[in-house]
Amino acid sequence: MNDTYYDNDKAAQHFLDIIRKQRRGKLKIYIGMIAGVGKTFRMLKDAHHMQQQGIDVQIAFVETHKRRETENLLNGLTVIPRRKLFYKGKQLEEMDLDNVIMQHPEVVIVDELAHTNLPGSKNTKRWQDVEQLLNVGINVITAVNIQHIESISEEAGKITGVEIRELVPDSILSEAEEIVNIDLTAEELRQRLCEGKIYGKAKVETALNHFFSTENILKLRSLALGEVALRVANKAQNDLSRTNVESHSILACISSNALTPRHIIRRAARIAAQHNSTFCTLYVRRPSESPDRVSLASQRHVLNHFQLTIELGGEVIQASSSDVIKEIEALCIQRNITTVCIGRPSFKMPSTIMKIRKYRKFLQFLAKKRIDLIILA
Repeated sequence: MNDTYYDNDKAAQHFLDIIRKQRRGKLKIYIGMIAGVGKTFRMLKDAHHMQQQGIDVQIAFVETHKRRETENLLNGLTVIPRRKLFYKGKQLEEMDLDNVIMQHPEVVIVDELAHTNLPGSKNTKRWQDVEQLLNVGINVITAVNIQHIESISEEAGKITGVEIRELVPDSILSEAEEIVNIDLTAEELRQRLCEGKIYGKAKVETALNHFFSTENILKLRSLALGEVALRVANKAQNDLSRTNVESHSILACISSNALTPRHIIRRAARIAAQHNSTFCTLYVRRPSESPDRVSLASQRHVLNHFQLTIELGGEVIQASSSDVIKEIEALCIQRNITTVCIGRPSFKMPSTIMKIRKYRKFLQFLAKKRIDLIILA
């Protein structure tokens, strides 16, 4: 009898999820390789076109950067007043989320998806504002530069030499109905920069020699084109029958060691995206890592890894055991894992021989199950 009620509850919840999904707003994202390619300009052009078609489209937030061509496109569009906040003695403006929801237009334009909101805002990040708008049934058109996407930020940072702090989780991209790349050649972009269409003249020379160097632009352009192509291909695959598609499942293994690199999780997420599949992060708590014996810094380290996993669209799995490898092997069988990502093994005396034996058996297990192993320094 209990099983019957359980099944009915699951069926009811499934139907409720379908209803909510249908009521949820649709998301369109413009991706650019770098500032100044014309993302905001394109969104405003879209707004004019939709308005001509009789669609109620309003501007929730756009950043024109005082570019005349972009500012001119605001003429004739409905702009929802921004919320004024005081921060460090200055009056600044943010998107007024509550007002946007109250106006409830059919479509809103929300620029700068990776933006961090001022203290006192309802949400910490603008992408969280966008999630809230979608949840109440408002369709959103937004934009972001490629280096702000969580799983790509590390690679983009190596290209530009700039640490990217404002990040957008990959899960947002996975929710988008449409992702469009705004593309320019390196020559066109540098010409726009020289003409003062991106930054003021005082910044042009420095930008040309650093962030906007031809080499940087070409590498970032390659990242943007590849990411959009990957997301479009994944959506097309999801829209078709997946009966004959090979299944992949990726596992990232972490520990409480502060040296465990975050890019283990990012690599697992990228591989999962490339295979249009899922990934999970496994943390095995050993007896020596009980809450009363492990430092607060190590606990925060693990929690940060959990948060990163969730933001990248993965699943967090926890286990408690003195045999970490045994737990990894069990999960590989249970979840049909096809690729395992781990950090570089540490072999220290006097237990080196025993560890090497266990590690060798682990490799034999992976080979037998035809599971790929990726070791990241």
